[in-house]
Amino acid sequence: MPIDVEPGEKIRRKDLHARFGGREQGGISPSKQTPNVFLFTDQARGALHGYIYDGAQADGTYKYTGEGQYGDQRMVQGNRAIRDHKQEGRELHLFDVTAGYATYLGQFEYIGHEDGDAPETGGGGVRSVLIFHLRRLSGEDRLIPARIDQLDREAVKEVPIEQHLTERMMIEPNRGTYEAERREQKLVLELEAELRGAGHDVCRLQLRPDGEPAPLFCDLFDKTSNTVVEAKGSIARPAIRMAIGQLADYARLVEPYPQRTILVPQQPRPDLLELAKSQGITVTWPDGNGGFASTGPAAGGSSD
Repeated sequence: MPIDVEPGEKIRRKDLHARFGGREQGGISPSKQTPNVFLFTDQARGALHGYIYDGAQADGTYKYTGEGQYGDQRMVQGNRAIRDHKQEGRELHLFDVTAGYATYLGQFEYIGHEDGDAPETGGGGVRSVLIFHLRRLSGEDRLIPARIDQLDREAVKEVPIEQHLTERMMIEPNRGTYEAERREQKLVLELEAELRGAGHDVCRLQLRPDGEPAPLFCDLFDKTSNTVVEAKGSIARPAIRMAIGQLADYARLVEPYPQRTILVPQQPRPDLLELAKSQGITVTWPDGNGGFASTGPAAGGSSD
């Protein structure tokens, strides 16, 4: 049932629902009164609740993050209503919401979906979310791309170390994440200075696994020694375990297969050094004298 709202027209959300049905809260609003499913997006506020994928694509389609602010999203309720709208004889209508007013972006149709990672609302843990692919059927206004989709889609790309964009900032946009990134960035910049002083060529890598909706970013890549570095601001076991997994994720995408180093603020306890060694990974930390100590061949520093 076409709605008598023109693309680009603004309407108060409560007035929209009074006319066409659907609930006034939430991003996905199937109507019981009319054969419509209303979708609402707010890129600025949505990122705070894990809706980081909403936005236009280069091929003219639109990505829309499913509903569910806690835990892995499932294909139920509003999410199922998007997927099954054609079989149920419903239309999809997308609106951009600001301060209670909804701007109509046009009619869309479901063409597929994929899984992605995003935080729970309030900066909670990372969970799996549904990312719907929608094709536009009406409306001509330019749609805004998601920040995460403005990045190049090359499989491997060198980016400056000074570019603070990292996967955790993309996936977990909260204050705690930024503070952790700043602590780790200080370590990275210190190691960068050490490496450049030794004549090494260094950068950061942006990695895009095939079919993944978001890129990965290593903290530092030593081109001279072909070493991928992951920095952690803690020497606790969970941090070392996470670094090992991240390095495995990065290294499989780099050719030739690189050396791997965990950069930490101080020497970890012996069992954690053994854990890293068992995976063929070097651990490096500042030695207190302006250089770096390491469990093995360091990424440009001295050895212990």
